[in-house]
Formats: sequence, C-alpha cells, structure tokens
Amino acid sequence: MKLKTIFNKQVNRPIEGVIKADANDEVSLSIELEEYVLTNEVEKRLEDFLEAYNNYTGVNGVWISGFFGSGKSHLLKMLALLLENRYVKTVPVIESFLPKCQDNKILQGNLKKAITIPAQSILFNIDQKADVTSKTEFDALLSVFFKVFNEACGYYGKQGYIAQFEKDLDSREVYGDFKIAYEKGSGKPWQRGREQVLLEKKNIAVAYAEITGETVEDSKGILDQYRQDYNLSIEGFAKEVKAFINKQSPNFRLNFFVDEVGQYIAENVKLMTNLQTIAESLATKCQGRAWVIVTAQEDMEKVLGEMGNHQTKDFSKIQDRFANRMKLTSRDVAEVIQKRLLMKNEEGIKLLAEIYERQKHNFSTLFKFTDGSHQYRNFQDKDHFVHCYPFIPYQFTLFQSAIRGLSQHNAFEGKHSSVGERSMLGVFQEVAISIEEQQIGRLATFDLMFQGIRSTLKSNIQSAIILAEDNLTNQFAVRLLKALFLVKYVEGFKANLPNLSILMLEEFEQDISELRNQVQEALSLLEQQTYIQRTGELYEYLTDEEKDIEQEIKNTEVEVSKVLEGLNTLIFDEIIKTSKIRNREGRQDYPYSRKIDGTLYRREHELSIQVITPFSGQHDQEKALQMENMGRDELLIILPSDVIAHRNKESVLTT
Repeated sequence: MKLKTIFNKQVNRPIEGVIKADANDEVSLSIELEEYVLTNEVEKRLEDFLEAYNNYTGVNGVWISGFFGSGKSHLLKMLALLLENRYVKTVPVIESFLPKCQDNKILQGNLKKAITIPAQSILFNIDQKADVTSKTEFDALLSVFFKVFNEACGYYGKQGYIAQFEKDLDSREVYGDFKIAYEKGSGKPWQRGREQVLLEKKNIAVAYAEITGETVEDSKGILDQYRQDYNLSIEGFAKEVKAFINKQSPNFRLNFFVDEVGQYIAENVKLMTNLQTIAESLATKCQGRAWVIVTAQEDMEKVLGEMGNHQTKDFSKIQDRFANRMKLTSRDVAEVIQKRLLMKNEEGIKLLAEIYERQKHNFSTLFKFTDGSHQYRNFQDKDHFVHCYPFIPYQFTLFQSAIRGLSQHNAFEGKHSSVGERSMLGVFQEVAISIEEQQIGRLATFDLMFQGIRSTLKSNIQSAIILAEDNLTNQFAVRLLKALFLVKYVEGFKANLPNLSILMLEEFEQDISELRNQVQEALSLLEQQTYIQRTGELYEYLTDEEKDIEQEIKNTEVEVSKVLEGLNTLIFDEIIKTSKIRNREGRQDYPYSRKIDGTLYRREHELSIQVITPFSGQHDQEKALQMENMGRDELLIILPSDVIAHRNKESVLTT
C-alpha cells in the first residue's frame, strides 16, 4: 500500500499554511475554523486568558508569542471571532469551537461567559496596514491604530484628516446628507471621491455648502483646513475609542487583535513605548472595555533583551500591561501538524501498529544522535508513532532550530529575516506530498525539508546547492548537502558521519552499514569539490565565511562595561605596561590607581591615572573635568571621540 492511502484526509488538499489577519472571507473562515487545532498547552493558556478577560482586574494586554508556524496567528483569529460571537455561514463560531475543548468544562464555561459580553473585534496585520515609510516616524504605531479604528467606524482610514472631517459631519448628523449631495454633484459615491480629494475639491465644496448653508467659495478650503489642523495623540485616540464604546450597549468591548506586532516594534524603543502607552491609555480611559491582543515571534523578554540590557529597565510598565502571556512552543507546532495533516484512517492505524510492534526495540538505536550531540525526543509509544509517521519526532524540533538559526544569520528574503509566506505546516505538507506515492514503511528524510523553504532563501546563501544540482551526478550527495545546509547553524548538533546517516535514513529495514558507506562517499565528494569543509570528524556546509563572521559580530551586543574592561587591559597593560611610576630624582617607585570614567580598577593608591572615554557622560565637559581634577594627585587623560574613538572601540573588540 502507498503512503497516501493511510491518511484520514488527503495530504495534498489545500491547507492555508499561513493564516492571514482578515476576517471577511466566509469560505476561508469556515475552513480555518474547522481545521483549527486546540493543543493541550494552548488549552491551559486559554483558560488563564479567559479568566482575566471575564474578570477584568486592570490588565488589558495579551502577548501571544511563538516561532513561525506555531499557530499564533490562527489562535489570534479564532479569539477575534469568538469574543465577537461571530457567525460563519449562519452558524455561531462558539458551536464549532466548543467540541475542540473536549471534556474541559472550565474552558467551555469561560468561553460561554466570554461571548455573553457584547464586543467588536478589530483584527489586522500591523505591517500590512502600516504605510511603507511610516515606521520611521515617531507616531507610526499610533497612526496604524487610528487607521483601523476609523475603518471599523466606517470612516476613511488612509487619511486621518478626512476621517476627522467625516466624524465632525456625523456628530452634526449631516454626514449622510453630505454623501447624497456629493454623489448628486459628482456622479460618483463619496467612498470613491474621498480617495481623490485633490481632484474633487470643487465637488466637495459644493456638497459641503449645500448641507451647511455656507457659500461655495468659503467651502473650497475646508479639507485644507482639516489637513492643517489635524494631529495625532495617544490621549486623543483613547478618548475617541471611549466615545465610540459609550455609544454601544452596556458592558460593550472594543478589542484590537494585532498580528506580528513583535517584528514591527523590534529594536525600536519609541515604537515599544508607544505600544505600552496605547494599551495603558485605553485601560485608563475605557476601564477594561478595550483590550489589545498582539502576536510576536518571540516572547516579550526576548524582544526587550534584543534592545539591550541598559534599556530593559524602561519597559517594566509594558510587561505589567501585557501580563497575560500565551507562549506557543515547538510541542504545539508538532501537535498541530499531527492533528491537521497526519491523522490516520482506521486501516492506517492498524498497519502502523504492526510496524510499531516490529520496530519499537530498534528506535533507540536508529534515531539516537552520538558524540555529545543534543538528544531529541524519540517515539514514546504506539499512539505517538502513529501520529508522527512518516516523520520522526526529532525532525519537528530540529527543523525549527534550523529555521531559527538560518533566520538569525539573515538567510531569508523579505521583512524581519523570517520565512514569511512559509510555515512549519506548509513545509511538512510539501514533504508528505513528495513521498505519498512511496510504500508504507518509507520515512521522510531530513533533506526533504529544504525544498519547502528554498523559495524564501536568499540566492547567495544557497549558491553551493544550486551549483551542486547543476554539476554533480551523485544525487545522494546533493541531498546530503541540503541536510548539511539545514543543520549548519543548529547549536548542539554534531554533523558527523553517524548523525548525518540518521538524517538520511529512508526505511526502518535499511542496511545501516551500507547507508553509512553511502554517506561517507558523498561527504568525500562534497569535501573534494569544496562544497563542505571537514574539521576533525565534523562536516560543515560552506558559505561566505567572512560574511558569516561579520553577521555574528553584528548580532553580538557588547555592553559598555565590557568595553571599559577591554580599555583597561589595552591602556594599562599593553600601552603603559608598568604598574608603578618612578621618581627619577629619588629613584623610588610609586604604585598608582587605575581609573576609567570614575570606576576604580584594582587597588586604590595615593597617585592615580584616570582615563575619560567617549562613553562617559562628562566626556564633552573638558573644563569641568579640569576643575574637578585640580588639587588631586592624578593624571587625567581624555580620549578623543568620533573616528578615533570608534577605532579604539574596534581595537578593544578585536583584542
């Protein structure tokens, strides 16, 4: 029997690997709702969130984190639908979701309580809604929130001043009359006209004059005046949200579901503080009736950590505001793939159970990595085997580590150096499709994962593989090269002969000795052709090593304290060299204190040498430093800044 016959659903069916933050397509929503997998871990986190949502205690922020493909966007979308009590194809979303909770009565109860709270969900991907150049502006994040809020209210989102114009007309209860007057005069609906306001000034003035009683001449500059007076403020945004909420039913909530906010604000201190202030202002003004639920590829501590240790103290407020954390792990990814893609039919379960009984004693030998390599999860029992097959448990974790390493080394095209349009589910599906015509007993080899991500890889990073495909006749060697590429940046994986053989194992009954000979022959060929390099017993895929080293340096944040320690060694041990000052007349040596930017290194003595570096807050206050130094038995050295300082820093780093 062929592999494709054992699956509960066809593996080649359309599966949306990347869930988009759009809640308008009824057909897509129905499929996404049907295929959503509520994992055991997410179930627990969902309980905690709903408890906080149903019983507001001051925290209105939720931070959903997880590596790409872990299902965070899918979860975000399901929450948006559930809390709004949305209907999809005339069926309440809650009715389709409750069976996924199985016997968890607490979660079911929390969900039922949550949907009794009237709410509206504003779901959006922040990168898609943001203007191309707006991210560099100080109010970039706020402008996106204003944009989606205006659109949800029925106003023009792309230009805030036009939305303000519409709001003012609405508040005077003449907005509907204006739209009628505009369409009568221009022959087109206002929804089209507001996109071309520069060409429609006359028609706008005529319509405005008609509904207000002003002259057409006085009305011509109305939108210019709005553009001139328009400004953004977080407080103003919170007030508008509050005003909108107050017009709704009692206890109504307006919830913002923001996808991929972590990548948008990463490494931008201003955007991070703006997010915190927006959530805080909504909490203050709306008293729990406006929530901000966001997703990020990393947990908050990681995002803050990448900004620098000296800055993390400034973000205690955002951690408090987003105290509700929902972290999706690699185990969640594996469970989603198993339940959405790899579920087996009754015949498949029966056949695989027989294979399990024959092979279960060999698993520890077949899939155990050697020589200090990181050990990955193996098949736990029969059910685990049935759920994973034709994949091996280590592949879920190892592939995720491979993608993370490649992403950190800037291997991918597109924004945020991430896979973007690919997901773990999409890659595993592509592998399953590629071997579905094989006989039962065939295993998915690790090299097959490469095809699922190659379209998103930069051409230079995979140049060796492209060259090998064009020039090598040994196809097994090309496949092995792809496996070596995937594990290149995986910490803890030893790419030696035994471990690489595990990655290339195709069948349970395969001759291991013959396989190792095949791998060794391929490795020798690849090394001879300079596709890989060998260090002892380890093999490594070759890229531009100088670029790799440069990227490593860029990825390494050097703390000022470490730089000063390096300067201490450089100045006192390598330049001055001596630890004492000689009095030539008295022929006597005096020890001295070492100081850099006011910090004492080693012991204190009567005499001292102090070096002021460009890192000091007083570096540009030379006269003040001279005045402070008068009367001290101290030699003061002020290092130059700018180009020379940068060279000094580089030399310290090199040292």
